[in-house]
Amino acid sequence: MADARAQARRDLAACHRLAARHGMTDLIYTHISVRVPGEPEQFYINPFGLLFEEVDADNLATVAPDGTVLDDPTGLGINRAGFVIHSALHQAREDIACVMHTHTLAGVSVSALRDGLQPYTQHAARFHRRLGYHDYEGVAVDLDERARLVRDLGPHHALVLRNHGLLTCGQSVGQAFERMYFLEFACQAQLRIQATGQPVAAPDPDALARAAEVFERPDGRAGKLAWAALLRDLDRHDPSYRGRAAAALPLNRSAKPIPSLSPVESS
Repeated sequence: MADARAQARRDLAACHRLAARHGMTDLIYTHISVRVPGEPEQFYINPFGLLFEEVDADNLATVAPDGTVLDDPTGLGINRAGFVIHSALHQAREDIACVMHTHTLAGVSVSALRDGLQPYTQHAARFHRRLGYHDYEGVAVDLDERARLVRDLGPHHALVLRNHGLLTCGQSVGQAFERMYFLEFACQAQLRIQATGQPVAAPDPDALARAAEVFERPDGRAGKLAWAALLRDLDRHDPSYRGRAAAALPLNRSAKPIPSLSPVESS
C-alpha cells in the first residue's frame, strides 16, 4: 500500500507540473486531487498557496471527507472551494479517482457562452453528449452546492462550470489530465474558429458519436500511452516533482515504449 500511495502522490504532483507546462494555471487558485489508495474516502490535494510548478510528491495535503486536513506538510492548509468541489465528486462517484479543475482563459471564455462547447473539432467530439454544465453560484464555498455539482456532472467525466472554468475526472490521474488536455484544446480551437466570423462546417452527429466512443473506450489504452510519454518528458526536463523521497527511484525516461497503436486507435 505504501508503494501505491507514493505512486499516487508522484502522479498527482506530475499532473500539477504538466498543467503548468501546458499553461493551465491561475496563480494559486485551482486544484487537482486523487484518492488515497487504501483510504478511498480521503484524498490528496495541492496546498493553498503554492504555484502548480512548486507542487511535489512531498508537499501534498491529505484531506478527510469532513474537511479535516490530516497531513499538511507546508502548513498552508487547503483551498475551501477546492474541498467543496473535490469532496463532492469523490464521495458521490466511486469510479472517480482524480478530479482536475482549471481556470484557463479559453475554458472560462467558453464557460460564459450561452451555448457552451460546440462540436467544431475532433477534440470537441470526444465530449459529444458526455459533458455536463453547472450554473454559477458564486465562489464554491457552500457545502450545499456539492449535491448540485454531482447532479450536473451526472454520469459524465467532464463538466463546464459556467462563468468559472472546466473540470474533468478520471479513474487515474493520467486519464483526468488527458481529458482536460482535450477539453482545453477544444475550447481554444472553438474561440479561434468563432473569431474568424466564417461559417463552420458542422460534423455529422453520427460521426461525433462514433468519435466519442473511440476516445472513451473502456481500456483507455491511448490515454495510458500519452500519460507515460508525458512522464518521460517531465523526467527528462524536471524530475523534482517526485520530491525528496522519490529522488532515488528510477526515472520514466528509461521506460520502454509500449507497442504502437492500431490504425483505429491512432486516428
